Amino acid sequence: MPSLFPALAAFLAFLAHLVSAPAPAPPPLSELIGQKLVVRIDGRRPDPGILGRIRLGRVGGVILYRGRNFTTPGGLRSIAAALQAAAADGGRPPLLVAVDQEGGAVKQVPWAPPALSPPQLGAAGSAARALAQGAATGAALHRLGVNADFAPVADVPASPRSFMLRAGRTWSGSAAVTSALANAFASGLERGGVVPVMKHFPGLGYADLNTDSHVEAIAASRSRLDPGLAPYRRAIARRIPMIMLSNAIYDAYDGANAAGWSGAIGTRLLRRDLGFTGVTITDSLDGAAHARGIDDVPLALRAARAGTDMILVTGSEATSLGVYRSLVAAARRGELSRAQLEASSRRIRALKRTL
Repeated sequence: MPSLFPALAAFLAFLAHLVSAPAPAPPPLSELIGQKLVVRIDGRRPDPGILGRIRLGRVGGVILYRGRNFTTPGGLRSIAAALQAAAADGGRPPLLVAVDQEGGAVKQVPWAPPALSPPQLGAAGSAARALAQGAATGAALHRLGVNADFAPVADVPASPRSFMLRAGRTWSGSAAVTSALANAFASGLERGGVVPVMKHFPGLGYADLNTDSHVEAIAASRSRLDPGLAPYRRAIARRIPMIMLSNAIYDAYDGANAAGWSGAIGTRLLRRDLGFTGVTITDSLDGAAHARGIDDVPLALRAARAGTDMILVTGSEATSLGVYRSLVAAARRGELSRAQLEASSRRIRALKRTL
């Protein structure tokens, strides 16, 4: 028994060190802003400019597209590896390397699962099958160097006019079925080693027009919108790591701002009321900006002020660089809350530690 005392004393000393150790310093402003940005890459081989930005921590993630960035499995693995190597060379957190791989109409990696589209899985009504498709998708993407999938869609179409329904991207008109299958697919992605990004909060079921090309304001009341929150309630209960906010305006929550740049939606509704603790990301700002006759910068600034964690910029590298510089300048002028930036940074870093 006496031999246990030195070990116990050492353990207690270790605990005391943990309690007394100062908290790590927050990242510099350049990285607080940079890690918020998920950007497009212009070609099939990253140029020195984007690699330099990644090494400096001024990019948090990339979204890759078939044709523009890769055409073969080897090409996708190569560009993903080059991008991650730049982050590692700079001593930065790993990048989110994302694709849109919903299945069916939206499938950037054509040779990879899912073999069935959301409507096909919805018709079958099997959560087990959706889980298996998600797991196969996650495993295939993981082998290719992709660690995030902008899926599953959790929108519940409210009428035959729904643009998401007409595009073949929804599971079912039933909130319960959508909730079960979307969450099963998300669980499968995680099982396969990929971060699921559920979208488009708080739901596009009442949107008749594509929010990538139109300013869509949804007039439905809170009670009519509430069933569309069911997939998110379930996802939050199972600790979904990431949620994408929609580009639609919801009069019931915030008649002036789309969800991606609305504190009422992204912070009060999603975090305070529903209890989400993970990372939020805007939908692509480029289409939303074009539909409003502006560039990406004003929307990016509004998203950052609203507390949205990550900002998706799918325009050119010059566009995303301009967004970065504008956000840094706004933060230096005191127009962005340092506390909000640091809170987003903690959530992003916590997510990246799981990659």
